[in-house]
Parts: sequence; structure tokens; C-alpha cells
Amino acid sequence: MPTVSGKAMWASITQPNTTYEPVWSINLVVDEATAKEFTDKGFGSSVVKKKPVSWGDESEQPTLIIKRKVQGPGFERTAPELVSDKRDTETGKWVPLNCNVGNGSEVTVKYKEWESTRQGTTYKGLDLVAVQVTDLVEYETDNDEF
Repeated sequence: MPTVSGKAMWASITQPNTTYEPVWSINLVVDEATAKEFTDKGFGSSVVKKKPVSWGDESEQPTLIIKRKVQGPGFERTAPELVSDKRDTETGKWVPLNCNVGNGSEVTVKYKEWESTRQGTTYKGLDLVAVQVTDLVEYETDNDEF
């Protein structure tokens, strides 16, 4: 399964983003060459965008939008795997993580490409399968109460 590496922004991996339709998602800041590869494969503006990396930042960076809808047609999809870059010495498997991935974390994302045609229009996207964190920036909330 293919992977792509970059800097995580607005990651909703352990809990789905429920602002609109519930989805697990990650905005992955990549270099120009990587963004061009995806554009050349036919992925449009729903996948490859230029976005500011932080609030108030005027500069925009190439970003891949990778997501997985929670609800499928008649079933519920599983959450993507979240693992560290360390292996368990006994099993040899990647050590699972249970944390919120903060903006600026260095990650590698495993994805599946999908394509569907509806009413003569072809749509392409990336399904979020797993995220491996290589340099974690923990997400911090500002939940101080009055």
C-alpha cells in the first residue's frame, strides 16, 4: 500500500472530525514535487490544495487532504491505525499510539486511492488507512475554565 510523508496539520485520527459529515482526516503538508505527482495522477482540488500552515500565516504550502468517512453505505468504517516509529521487540509490529497528533508532527501516511463515477463525472480521492508518527508534537488544548 502506498505511503506519503510530510507535516501533519489539523489531524483527526483518534476522534473523527464531526464539523460536517464525520470523517477521520489529516491535512498533510508536502513539498511541491509530491503535490505535482498527485496532480499529475488526476487528483483535483479536493485532494491537492495550497493552504496556510497556521492561523495568520499568509504563505500557503502544498497540502494533501486525506480522509476516511465514518459512515459507509450500510456500515461503519474502522478508524485509521495510529502507530509510532518504534517496533514491539516481541511481535515486531509497530507500537500503537493513543494520542492527539498536533500541528507540525512529522508523519508518514498510508492511503488507498479510490475512484468513482457518478452521473458521468469521475471523482478521485485518498482513503486514510494509517498514520505513523516519526516526530510527535502533542496537541494541546486551551481548556482553562473561567
